[in-house]
Amino acid sequence: MSDSQLDHFRLEDTRVTRRYFAKFARITRHLARVAGVMEAERRLARAEVDILARYLTGLTLTFRALAHKYHFAGRWPHAGRLTMDRVESGFPVFSELMAMANDAMQARTHLAGMPSVEALKDEMVRAIVGGLSVPTKLQFALSQRLYYEELARGGLFWARNDPQALWQSTEGDRRRFLLHWAVYDSEVNLPQIYLMDVEDTGRIGLPKDERRWPGVQQHLMAQSVSGLKLLTIARGFDTDFDDLHPKRLRRFHVGPMYSHAFTRQSGPLREVLAAARAPEGEDWALVWTEEDLLAERTEQVSQGWFGRVERQVFALDPFAGQGADTGASRTERSIILPERPFQALAELRPPGFSGVRKFVVAPSGQVLSYR
Repeated sequence: MSDSQLDHFRLEDTRVTRRYFAKFARITRHLARVAGVMEAERRLARAEVDILARYLTGLTLTFRALAHKYHFAGRWPHAGRLTMDRVESGFPVFSELMAMANDAMQARTHLAGMPSVEALKDEMVRAIVGGLSVPTKLQFALSQRLYYEELARGGLFWARNDPQALWQSTEGDRRRFLLHWAVYDSEVNLPQIYLMDVEDTGRIGLPKDERRWPGVQQHLMAQSVSGLKLLTIARGFDTDFDDLHPKRLRRFHVGPMYSHAFTRQSGPLREVLAAARAPEGEDWALVWTEEDLLAERTEQVSQGWFGRVERQVFALDPFAGQGADTGASRTERSIILPERPFQALAELRPPGFSGVRKFVVAPSGQVLSYR
């Protein structure tokens, strides 16, 4: 068994499983508000916020579907158990999303062979009133019906969310597109969202070009790995597509999630959550990291015997501790947490958090930003 598998933990108890999903329902509900604060601070444009909100909504729907799937974990033999990464991420493991994607392919077949929600509820009432029994089997059937209905509706955050292109502007022979895609990274068990600003000098606009667009989608998905630096991804794209010019590439890491009740991460955040003694549902903190790579200029390089092509020269962060090894122009780490953990963080003042932006969730749901 690998070290990463030893970090995985199965939620065996019904009550614990439901608490876990209730916690994530609260967390994902706040993420769109965090994106709204970033827009108000002019760190994100409206189109970028809309894209992020779409993926974050999909993440909410994914957790809702998994909550239905495992609603009776520990109470029904066939209910299964959710496996989570309690050391590295606090999120479900990658294989959970792969299994969900396979279930989605057969969702309509399952639904066609299952009683409707109304029929199941009627049977449950008859079992309770007439049979004076707890209809656990029917309740489990209802949870699975709701699970497949969520999958059939779509809009979830999948293990792979293929690239899409949003037209931005046209100047002369250059069209500007905002490409966006997302993955659930199998190495770290975390959602990652990518945004790339691209100038297109091809004859046909990229999304309508049947020759280039499938290759671009495949290339970007193959490179969407957390272990690859943005500089490596952008340079590879710039080299492989002569008439596509990446001007900016960003990657948003959603997580890890820290929880005193569920995770076993080490470090100052665990100590902060222990000191906060927050009530159930508020004992969490979520890390949000944005990597940003910008092209500072272009240069013409030789290609073949007589050809010349445009290549990007990317700006690397001169203030990063490892210099060019960061592979980004800028990296900003933020943390999202409720008021009680934030108060504990302010009192303990652990090293390394002075430059981390804090998004504090008030009981009312309002999100406040602090340095």
